[in-house]
Amino acid sequence: MARFHALRVAAVDRLTDDSVALTLAVPEELRERYRHAPGQHLAVRRTLDGAEVRRTYSICSAAPATGGPATLRIGVRLVEGGAFSTHALKEIAEGDELEVMTPAGRFTLDPAPGLYAAIVGGSGITPVLSIVSTLLAREPGSRFCLIRSDRTTASTMFLEEVADLKDRYPRRFQLVTVLSREEQQAGLPSGRLDRERLTGLLPALLPVERVAGWFLCGPLGLVEGAERALREIGVPRALVHEEIFHVDTVAPAPAAPAPAHSTVTARLDGRAGTWPVRDGESVLETVLRNRADAPYACKGGVCGTCRAFLVSGEVRMDRNFALEPEETAAGYVLACQSHAVTEEVEVDFDR
Repeated sequence: MARFHALRVAAVDRLTDDSVALTLAVPEELRERYRHAPGQHLAVRRTLDGAEVRRTYSICSAAPATGGPATLRIGVRLVEGGAFSTHALKEIAEGDELEVMTPAGRFTLDPAPGLYAAIVGGSGITPVLSIVSTLLAREPGSRFCLIRSDRTTASTMFLEEVADLKDRYPRRFQLVTVLSREEQQAGLPSGRLDRERLTGLLPALLPVERVAGWFLCGPLGLVEGAERALREIGVPRALVHEEIFHVDTVAPAPAAPAPAHSTVTARLDGRAGTWPVRDGESVLETVLRNRADAPYACKGGVCGTCRAFLVSGEVRMDRNFALEPEETAAGYVLACQSHAVTEEVEVDFDR
C-alpha cells in the first residue's frame, strides 16, 4: 500500500533556468519501502497557502541492484502557473522536509540483454535517465539508443548526466539530439520530432526489428506522433511503453447515462466500505470522502497512482493517459477518471 513519509532534501541542484533536481535522503529504516524499479515515480505532497498540493515526479537516479536507496533524485521543471514547481524553484532548500509517497508506476524496464530505445521530449528524459543508467550498469549485454528533443541546449535537463553516460558507455549508448529552436553545429537539423520525421529517421538510426522495447515519454503530441511512427514502420504495440507529461485540457468522453442512485464499494489496505455516490462524483472522489488514505496524485488521468481493479459494475473513464491497453483489458481503471454507469460499482485498490 502506498504511503507518505517525510524525507529530507539533501541537495538542490539547478539544471536550467527553469528546472532543478532535488535529492532526497532516505532514512535507513525506510529504504526498503522506497526500493524502486527504474522508471518509477514519486508523488510529493505539501501544503501551500493553506491548501494541500500533490504532484508526481519521476525518479531520475539509477535503481540500486540490492536493498533500498539511500537517496532519491527527481527533476522538477517550472510549469506556468504551477504551484509546486514554482515553490520548488524559488523556495525549497537543503534541509527542508517533503512528504513523499512510496514509488509507483509501470513505465519500467527490468534490465535484460538486448537493444532498447527511447524517444523523449523535454522533462520526459527524467524516467528514461533512470532506465538507461540502470540498464547499462547492470547488464553488459545491453545497448540503448536515446533520441531526445529539446528546445535549446540551455533548456536541456540533465545534459551533463547524459553526456557522462555517453563517455562511460561509448559503444553501448547511442545519443541522438534534436533541438526545435536552435541549430546544432553537428547532428540533425533543428525542428520538431513529429510522426513524419520519425518514420524516416528511425530506420536510418538503428535496426528497428531488433529493438526489444521502446520507451516514449514527454508531451502528449510527441508521444502520440512517436507511437504512430512506430506503428507505420511495423513495431508491435506490445513493445511500446508510454508515459505522458504535460497534458493539455482534453474534452471528456461522451457521457453515458448515469444511474439515479449508485454506490461505490472499495477495498483499500485490506478494509472495504460501501458509500453512496454524489451527483457528478468520480469513484475516487466518493472514496476520498470516506477514506482520506485513498491513493492519488495528479487527478488528471496521467500518473496512474489511483489505479484500481474493477471487481464488478461498469464505469466510464473520461480519459486515460496512464494505463496500457493490456491493463484496461485486464479490468484496471483510473479511479480519478471513472464515473459509475451501473447502480453498484466495486473496485479494489489492493490488487
